[in-house]
Amino acid sequence: MSQSPTAADALRSSPFFAELHAEAIDEILSVAQPATFEAGSAIVQEGDAGDGMYIVVAGTAEVDVGGRFHRLKAGDFFGEMALITSSKRLATVKAAEHVEALKVPAEEFRELLNRRPEIAIAMLAGVIQRLREVEQRVDAWIGT
Repeated sequence: MSQSPTAADALRSSPFFAELHAEAIDEILSVAQPATFEAGSAIVQEGDAGDGMYIVVAGTAEVDVGGRFHRLKAGDFFGEMALITSSKRLATVKAAEHVEALKVPAEEFRELLNRRPEIAIAMLAGVIQRLREVEQRVDAWIGT
């Protein structure tokens, strides 16, 4: 993967990786794969096997979780659970406009975690932040 400033910036702006040193970001970029999606195309489908995480580099995507929609922009990420478990996807994500993304494949990422445990620690902080965001959205949806 070319280590363009845009890709590195997208990783650094992701809560999963924001606190990592440049060397760790470079290692993630070395396993990441560029991916592009045209407006309206599915990036992932609910029920598909989770095989990696995506980070939006440019453009916007829309997450559909049971008819509830959430917009993703540069630096936002999805599919993070697939990095740890190979369970099925819980949401559909479509490109709302042309999207440039990084796909971090699960298998390669797990190998990287064995070499760089500080990445796993940063991810735990990101998971906690994501859980808090989801809890706030659920509370707003049910009106509490």
